[in-house]
Amino acid sequence: MRDYLKLLKFVLPYRWTFFLAIVCMGFSAVFDGVSLAMMVPLADKVLTNKKIIIPTKLPDFLAVFVDKINNTSPELLLNYMVITVLLLFLLKGIFGFFQSYFMSDIGQRVVRDIKSQLYAKIQSLSLNYFTHKRGGELMSRITNDVKIVENAVSYGSTDLIYQSLQVVIFAIVIFFIYFKMALISFVFLPLISFPIIKVGKALRKLSKRSQEKIADTNSLLYETIMGARIVKAFNMEEYEVNKFNKVNTDYYKLSMKSIKRTLLLNPSTEFLGVVIGVLVFFWGGREVIAGRLSFGVFGLFLGSLLSLIRPFKKISQVNALNQQAMAASERIHEVLETEPSVKEAPYARALEAFKEGLRFSDVWFSYSGTQILKGINLDVGYGQMLAIVGPSGSGKSTLVDLIPRFYDPQEGSVFIDGIDLREFTLKSLRDQIGIVNQETMLFNDSIRANIAYGKLNASFCEIEEAAKAAHAHDFIMKCPQGYDTVIGDRGVKISGGERQRIAIARALLKNAPILILDEATSQLDSTSERIVQDALDRLVCGRTVFMIAHRLSTVRNADRIVVIDKGMIVEQGTHNQLLENNGLYKRLYEAQELQK
Repeated sequence: MRDYLKLLKFVLPYRWTFFLAIVCMGFSAVFDGVSLAMMVPLADKVLTNKKIIIPTKLPDFLAVFVDKINNTSPELLLNYMVITVLLLFLLKGIFGFFQSYFMSDIGQRVVRDIKSQLYAKIQSLSLNYFTHKRGGELMSRITNDVKIVENAVSYGSTDLIYQSLQVVIFAIVIFFIYFKMALISFVFLPLISFPIIKVGKALRKLSKRSQEKIADTNSLLYETIMGARIVKAFNMEEYEVNKFNKVNTDYYKLSMKSIKRTLLLNPSTEFLGVVIGVLVFFWGGREVIAGRLSFGVFGLFLGSLLSLIRPFKKISQVNALNQQAMAASERIHEVLETEPSVKEAPYARALEAFKEGLRFSDVWFSYSGTQILKGINLDVGYGQMLAIVGPSGSGKSTLVDLIPRFYDPQEGSVFIDGIDLREFTLKSLRDQIGIVNQETMLFNDSIRANIAYGKLNASFCEIEEAAKAAHAHDFIMKCPQGYDTVIGDRGVKISGGERQRIAIARALLKNAPILILDEATSQLDSTSERIVQDALDRLVCGRTVFMIAHRLSTVRNADRIVVIDKGMIVEQGTHNQLLENNGLYKRLYEAQELQK
């Protein structure tokens, strides 16, 4: 119940619409009961002209009403019934429409809210969260899991409330008609709930596993579609198809297990209901034969009792749906309740401007139990260019990731203008930083939008100037729609060098005083590298630059070069000084020279 209430918290903002839907359900359920009750005067008075006989003592207002019917002529009663039936079904239809409309509206609003909350939460989480989660899995939370919750809210809640109201109304009817027979019937009715509870528990476990399989499928699709070039290059199409078929078959098997258990609910609850109905029919038939009960009243009793079977069947289906929704809700709340590892301090203030420099003070950082940085101490003055070199996996990228607070050190601190980075708001800190990565991330949007990504209010003149400075304007103008050309997922419609120049234009337009270049030219051919390097030379001018470089020939002009190995600074100095030291830098440099 606690988990179900947790699920219904999403409905809380729309409680008044929910209340109106319940009111409409109440009227609709009452009209169902009244419609069935019409068979009493029809069978006992209109068709056979006999008196209505009810063995139970009725309240005074009902007793008077029954006497009035008994004293009304069949012809007049038939006229009244025709008008009443038409009116009842008209009102039932109106209230039925509004109950469905209100609940569907709530369901769609809940879906909208959950998707927005999930996406906002995912955007607020730190980078380390995404290293543990697959992209397809997170997509599944927003699409598949939310859809299951919508079904539970829109249809599940409707049926749960509406069918429960029907149970109450029909139960009242049969208790009013024949108390003893009703009491015996309700001794057996709880048997119907046994398979509902039993199957519901199994469905919740199966549903959670099914949703995990959907996440696996989405992840596999995402990886193979994004990596289509690699799949084809290595002739791995058949391998990927077989891998997908396995995941797809596993999902099919889990789905069929859930379907089998859900389908078993209908015949099992129906059979138990019929057993109860047959016992009542046998006893009630004897009462009618003995004249202690009129045929119409017995028909109403039996009809009301059998009408209870349908709500119980519906509730069993709702329970199955809700169990699936609670499994989905667990996965949704797992994301919503995750706390980012990098948090903004309550007292955080805005970083107005960067003026003096950055300092790493005894910084230690580990990831998944592996020590990445070990006691880093480093000072970088305003306007300096610091090159960071070293073997792969030595901690170079991790070091610069601490500057925009993608991660926080476990020990030590990073200071900007003598103040710990953790004292500034994340937005104001990152406003001071521009980044050009080795793997350029562009969006499936126009070139104009990609350049202006960090400065949405930029004018076209500013965008064009940034593109010219990045040597991107000429190739942009050759594109079919110029700056309005859509470049596809991750910019696949343009070359690597062109993507990198757009990324440089993006950084130029942002005009941040601190610039991080993470192997920005390592994947380019020599011609593209020369063009991009010239654009980078313009970009670094007048900025404090952290340049991670694999090709050591690109860092000769750096003010200082830091050599990192196994998470520690092992050398630092200018290019010439490091060559004279006969250390790791010289060995790396000479190895690259030999490869030329």
